[in-house]
Amino acid sequence: MLSFDVLGIFIFIFVVVKSVISIMLSRKPKTGNGTKTKKSATDRVTVADKKPTKAPILGRVFTSIKADKPASTEKVSTRTVKPGSSVDPQKKGHPSGARSKTYRSAPMAQKPSSDHDKRKQISVRGVASLDNVAEISKAFNRHLHFTLVKDRIVATHRDYYFALAETVRDHLVGRWIRTQQYYYEKDPKRVYYLSLEFYMGRTLQNTMLNLGVQNACDEAMYQLGLDIEELQELEEDAGLGNGGLGRLAACFLDSMATLGMASYGYGIRYEYGIFNQKIRQGYQVEEADDWLRFGNPWEKARPEYMIPVPFYGRVENPNGWDGPSNWCDTTTTYAMPYDTATPGYGNNTVNTLRLWSAKSPNSFNLDVFNTGDYINAVCDRNRAENISRVLYPNDNFFEGKELRLKQEYFVVAATLHDIIRRFKSSTFGCRDKVRTSFEAFPDKVAIQLNDTHPSLAIPELMRILLDVEKMDWDKAWDIVYRTCAYTNHTILPEALERWTVSMLEHMLPRHLQIIYLINSKHLETVKKIFPDDPSAIKRMSLIEEEGEKRVNMAHLCIVGSHVVNGVAAIHSQILKDRTFHDFYVMSQKLGQTKKFQNKTNGVTPRRWLLLCNPGLADLVAEKLGEEWPKKLDQLTKLWDLHKDDKFINDVAKIKQENKLKLANYIEKEWGMKINPQSMFDIQVKRIHEYKRQLMNALHIIVMYNRIKANPNGDFVPRTIMIGGKAAPGYHTAKMIIKLITSIGDKVNNDPIVGDLLKVVFLENYRVSLAEKVIPAADLSEQISTAGTEASGTGNMKFMMNGALTIGTLDGANVEMAEELEKLAKGPEPENIFIFGMQVHEVNELDSKGYNPREYYEKSPELKMAIDQISGGFFSPEQPAMFKDLMDHLLNHDRFKLMADFDAYVQCQDKVNAVYKDPKEWTSRCICNIAASGKFSSDRTISEYAREIWGIEPRPDSKIPAPHEALVRSDQAAFEDY
Repeated sequence: MLSFDVLGIFIFIFVVVKSVISIMLSRKPKTGNGTKTKKSATDRVTVADKKPTKAPILGRVFTSIKADKPASTEKVSTRTVKPGSSVDPQKKGHPSGARSKTYRSAPMAQKPSSDHDKRKQISVRGVASLDNVAEISKAFNRHLHFTLVKDRIVATHRDYYFALAETVRDHLVGRWIRTQQYYYEKDPKRVYYLSLEFYMGRTLQNTMLNLGVQNACDEAMYQLGLDIEELQELEEDAGLGNGGLGRLAACFLDSMATLGMASYGYGIRYEYGIFNQKIRQGYQVEEADDWLRFGNPWEKARPEYMIPVPFYGRVENPNGWDGPSNWCDTTTTYAMPYDTATPGYGNNTVNTLRLWSAKSPNSFNLDVFNTGDYINAVCDRNRAENISRVLYPNDNFFEGKELRLKQEYFVVAATLHDIIRRFKSSTFGCRDKVRTSFEAFPDKVAIQLNDTHPSLAIPELMRILLDVEKMDWDKAWDIVYRTCAYTNHTILPEALERWTVSMLEHMLPRHLQIIYLINSKHLETVKKIFPDDPSAIKRMSLIEEEGEKRVNMAHLCIVGSHVVNGVAAIHSQILKDRTFHDFYVMSQKLGQTKKFQNKTNGVTPRRWLLLCNPGLADLVAEKLGEEWPKKLDQLTKLWDLHKDDKFINDVAKIKQENKLKLANYIEKEWGMKINPQSMFDIQVKRIHEYKRQLMNALHIIVMYNRIKANPNGDFVPRTIMIGGKAAPGYHTAKMIIKLITSIGDKVNNDPIVGDLLKVVFLENYRVSLAEKVIPAADLSEQISTAGTEASGTGNMKFMMNGALTIGTLDGANVEMAEELEKLAKGPEPENIFIFGMQVHEVNELDSKGYNPREYYEKSPELKMAIDQISGGFFSPEQPAMFKDLMDHLLNHDRFKLMADFDAYVQCQDKVNAVYKDPKEWTSRCICNIAASGKFSSDRTISEYAREIWGIEPRPDSKIPAPHEALVRSDQAAFEDY
C-alpha cells in the first residue's frame, strides 16, 4: 500500500512538471524591454519547410535556367524570416520592380533571406554544441550582472552588446596570453608594423568569426530572445584611419595573426577618429567622431608600461654630433599604451595592436597653481594630451603643422622604447633586462614603416643607440639600416612629407643633428656614384634648400631602410622610373639589387568575403571546402564553373538578395527608394580630384540627357552610388560632393526618368557601411588617372564579391586584368572594362601640352553637360554655384578628365550591352571571383615576411588552446622560429 502511494505521488509530480514545462515552452521569449521576438526553439521551422508566399522583388534571371532552388542550394537555414525584416514582402514601402523592358522576371522559390538567415547558412556547416551555447549564455548573464551591474528589466540593447562583447573577449584573453607565452618561450623574430592609421571598423563579428564562436553566440542570443545583428549594429566603428592606408594596416594585422607570425601593430589611440560626415542641403558637414563615448570593451589599458616622451629642449654635444650627447631641458609627455587583441583565423594565435594615448605628467605646475592661475595649470595638461586627441584628415596635400609632427614623433618614440624593452627581455612577464648586446637586434626585430608618417623612427633609433646605448656611429647605422623597411603609398609630389628645418630644430633638436649627419654621409656616397652629375646632390639630398629649408622624409626613409617597396606592380615601376629614379640607380650600382621591391596590396578574405557576404561564402564552401578563407588561391577552381548554369543561377540569386538588403537599408537610412533590379554602379573612396568622381558625375548627366531626349528608349536601369569623405579643408572636393547631390536632386525627382536612373550619395562611408555596399555592387568604378593611384584595395574587395570593374590601367587594376587573362583558356569575353590613357600616354600628353578645351569642343555630350552645370541647370537657386569648378576643369584639368571622358562613355555603353544579358554578366562575375585569389593580404604578408623581414610564415601552425597543456610536442611546430 505504501509503495502504491509513493508511485502515485511520483506520477502526480511528473505530470505537473511536464505541464509547467509545456506552458513555458509555448511562451515566446521576450527581450529586455518586454517586446516579443523570435519563436522559441521548439516552435522553429526551417525556411525550406515553409510554403513560398508571393515573391518579392524578382531577381534578374534568364529563361534557360529554372529558379527552382533557393540561393543556398541544399543547405537550409535554422532561422525563420522575421515579419517586418529587410526582406519581408509585406513590409510597407517595399521597392517596386524595374521599368526596363529588357528585363524579365520569374518567381523565386523562397523569400530572399535576411542577413541573419544568411549567416546561419554558415552555421549549418558547423552547428554549435549545446555545451558551448550554455556556456556563452551563462557568461553573458554573468557579465550583464557583474560587469555592467544590470538585470534584464533595466538593461538596454547597448548593455546587451557590451555583455556579448565581454563574453567573446573571455574566449579571446586565454588565447592572447597563451600566444605571448609562446613568443617569449621561443623568442622569434618579431615584426613591428608602425602606422599612424589603423582603420579597424567593428570588432565583435570579426572576433567571433576568427575564434570560431559565432554560431554558438548566435544561438545563445537567439535563446535569450535577442537579435545578434541588432547588437552588432550598436558597435561604433573604430575609425582610426582615413581610408585605404589605414584599412590596409588593419588587413595586415589580421593576416599576420592568421599566418602565425609574431607581430605587433603600433599607432595612436585617437580620442576622435575620422570625422562623421553629414550631408546637409547637399553640402558635407563634419561632426566629431566621439567613438569612445560609450567605452571600448576590446581594449586594455597598460599603465605599467607608460613611457615618457621628450620634446623641445637643447642638446649638449661633449663628444661631437656623432658621439653620445645629452638632450636636456625637455618637456615631457607620457604615452599610455592601450592593447587590442587581433586574433588569427582558426589558429588560436592572438597578436597585439598597441595604441598610445598622450597623458600629461601627473603633477600640476605648483607655482602656477598656488598663485591661483588654475586655468593655465589645466591648459598645460590639455596641451600635452592634445597629441592623441584627433586624427588628421588626409587630403593628399602635405601641410606641416606642429601637432602632426608631435604625433609622428610621439608614436615612434614610445614604440621604439617598447621594442627595445621587449628585445632585452626573454621571459614572459619579466621586466628584467637579459640582453645587453644589440648585435642580434636586426635578427630579432623588423620594423616596417607604413608610409613616411613614422619616418622619425630612423633618427630616433639612432639617437637611442648613440646617446643611451653609447654605440659608435657606423655600428648603430648598420643596425638601423638592417632593421627598418619603408612602404611608399603615394606618387603625388604634394603628398610627400617635408618638415621645415626650423620646426624640427625647435621641437626635436637632437634628431635634426642626426638627420644632418645621415645626409652628410649619404651625399658622400652620391658624389662617388654620380661623379659627373653635380645636380644629383641637389636632387637626392635629404635637405631641400630652395625657399625655407625642409627635410624630405621620403628621402630619409629610402636612405635609412634596407628595402623600399611600392604597393602595386605599376606603382613600384613608377617609383623606380620617375619618383625615386636616382635612388634606384644608386642602389643598383651599390649592388643593392633587392632594395626596391613590389608588394602588391591585398585584403583579408575573412572580413571582405566570409563576414560581409555569407551567402557567397557558403556557396564557395560548398564547391571548395572549408580551407579557402586561408588559401584564397583555391578560388581559381571556380573558373571551371563560370559556364555552369546552376552555379550561375545560384550566384545571381545571392547577388540579388544582397541588392535587396542594400536597397532596404538605403530606404531605412535616407528614405529613398531604389530599384533593386537596376544595375548598382558604385564608386566609394575618398573624394579627390585624381580619383575623378567628377567624371562619374558628368557621365550621370550624359545618361540623364539621353533619357530625356528619348524617354521610350531601351535603357538599362542604373542606380549610381557615390560615397566618400572630403578633407575638411579641401574646397574642390567638397564642391564635387555638392555637385553630385545637386545632380541627384534633379535626376531623382524627374518623373520622366523614373526608375531608369537614380543617384545616391552614401553619407558617412565607413568600414561597416562598406560591408553592406560591396556585396551588392554590380559595377565597381576605379577610374583614377593612369599613374596616380598607388594600388587601391576597394577594387579588390569588389572583385572578390563578384562585381565587374570599369577602370583605367592604374594601380592594382593592371594586375586584376592580368589575373583574368591568366585564367582564360582560349578567347574569352572582356571580364574587366578598361578604358582611357595609359601612363606613357599621359606623360606624352603632358610633354606636348594638354589643352582640355580641345576635348570640350570636340565632344557634344561633354560640352552639353559642362554647359548645364556652368549655367545653373543643377543649381537654379544659385546659377553660378559651380561655374568656378567648371572653369577650373576647362583650364587646369590636371588629371586629364576631359581627355579620357569620351573613352569612358563608350566603355560604359559596353557595360550596358553586357548587363542586358544576365547570364553573360553573372558568368563574368564568377570569372572575377575566381581571379581574385591573388589579392588576399595573406599573400601580401607572406611576401613581406620572406623577402623583407626574413621570416617564414606558418599558415598551418596552430597554438594549443588555453585549456590544452603546453608540452614539448606542441612546441615543435615553432622550433624554426
